[in-house]
Amino acid sequence: MARDMDNTGVFGELRRMVQTTGTVGGIAARLAGNKIGLRSGGASHAEDLKSMLGGLKGPLMKAAQLLATIPGALPDEYADELAQLQSNAPPMGWSFVRRRMTAELGPGWEKNFRSFGREAAAAASLGQVHQAVLADGRRVACKLQYPDMKAAVEADLRQFRMAIGVYHKLDNAIRQDDVVEELSERLREELDYRHEAANMRLYHSVLADCPEVTVPLPIDELCTQRLLTMEWVQGQNLNAAIKAGLTEEQKKRIARALFRAWYVPLYQYGVVHGDPHMGNFTMREDAGLNLLDFGAIRIFQPSFIKGNIDLYYALRNKDMDMAAHAYEAWGFRDLTREKVAVLNEWAGLLYAPLMVDEERYIQDDNNPALGREILSKVHDGLQKAGGVRLPREFVLVDRSALGLGSVFMRLKVKMNWYQLFHEIVQDFDEQALAQRQQAAVKAAHFPPETQSAS
Repeated sequence: MARDMDNTGVFGELRRMVQTTGTVGGIAARLAGNKIGLRSGGASHAEDLKSMLGGLKGPLMKAAQLLATIPGALPDEYADELAQLQSNAPPMGWSFVRRRMTAELGPGWEKNFRSFGREAAAAASLGQVHQAVLADGRRVACKLQYPDMKAAVEADLRQFRMAIGVYHKLDNAIRQDDVVEELSERLREELDYRHEAANMRLYHSVLADCPEVTVPLPIDELCTQRLLTMEWVQGQNLNAAIKAGLTEEQKKRIARALFRAWYVPLYQYGVVHGDPHMGNFTMREDAGLNLLDFGAIRIFQPSFIKGNIDLYYALRNKDMDMAAHAYEAWGFRDLTREKVAVLNEWAGLLYAPLMVDEERYIQDDNNPALGREILSKVHDGLQKAGGVRLPREFVLVDRSALGLGSVFMRLKVKMNWYQLFHEIVQDFDEQALAQRQQAAVKAAHFPPETQSAS
């Protein structure tokens, strides 16, 4: 039965390519038309792209979302549409659920549960979630991977590379080759739910001293490569809570929890949750947060994290040489002073809230277009300076910073971001981070091939 669902190989890929090739080919043609001055209906085609990807179950949507946050990776109309993209695909029915559960736990899978919800509680790009109650009475969430996902990943990545390849031939300001490889590796990791279970154990450990954040634990005996069973956590959709109205105190508690949920792991353990969109956390009754979906986790070399902190001080002190050293620690190569100056424009946008010891909005004028304007300026500056090749490690840190910033803007909350940052980094020591990281990763019991930072 597992073979029928997941090992369709070339036939699954063929179906996927038929669904996506026309749209990706259309993107390529329109990009070329835009570059030579032809009217190509870019904005309307971006809407078509968003609609098509939102109706697919799979990784192309997720990869496009990530790329939409990188300056110059896509034209503005595509980036604007894809940044808003959420999966609109309806969940699979009960026949799929029954086949998946049988394939993963065997014919008598029901004996593990007192009850199992027939309707999906949530649907995502790679799987859907069902609420259940274990035989011992514990409430759990069961995430079931959709069929053909391995084939979908490989087919989508080929299409994704094709579209990016066409764009690179027309615009060489920012080379994405290494970034696409990074996205490919992360997406392939997400196919193995045993790896996500280890990510959950890792985050449960590294956030143990952050009571404002709840990380559910996996139920190890009911986890397989394509089934993830975890503790159920109760919470309210944050977007709905914002629309219903929050007090200033609630907003501050949520903002603090969000900041610490992302940056305690990064600066104290060298680990980042690379997907900070509104669907990946819910609000607790006390305005703390439940952190969800641990597929896009990245473990960094400690030297990369030191580069983050060095860049912060380089920007504060206007030290170009220190900034260049920090970018090199990130993996940038062949930097000139002109390129460093342009990259500092981008970094200045991300670090600005952390620079002054006072309460402020995450962006002073709360103008969503400002970030896009600065990123466009960065793109143009890099084009003139000869272009750069983005290092692999860049993508998830950039995604996290911009994604969190957009949530803080929606909260419309004033915080002392400087103090929040310095609470976490004030005693930073690269060697101490390396030791903490090594111990935490070992305790999380990762599959052997994913134990070390890359």
